[in-house]
Amino acid sequence: MSAYLITHLRIPGGIPNEEGLSYLEQVEDTLAPFGGAYLAQGAPAVIKEGAWEGSVVLIEFPDREAVERWYESEAYQRILPLRTRSSIADTVIVDQLPKDFTVKGFVASVRAKIAASA
Repeated sequence: MSAYLITHLRIPGGIPNEEGLSYLEQVEDTLAPFGGAYLAQGAPAVIKEGAWEGSVVLIEFPDREAVERWYESEAYQRILPLRTRSSIADTVIVDQLPKDFTVKGFVASVRAKIAASA
């Protein structure tokens, strides 16, 4: 089941500095051995609710293990400081939902747990 790395990225001043550009030139090569692929990158998001300064990066991996191995890899760890010194980011990993997932089914399981604990 796929897993996704999502980053809310803010670049001080709005234009990447030399470290940020160097990171961008190198990061894609670190993804390939782990099956990572960009699905969205760069352009500011369309804000429908709340506040969101910056842009979003969305990368798909074959599974959570692949994301974790990529993030901890020597190749990525070597360039990570280039990004962290040149941007502000919130990064999360989320798993794809099972094919049979429904919101109604989720609510039913929550209600069942509530009833069981009452």
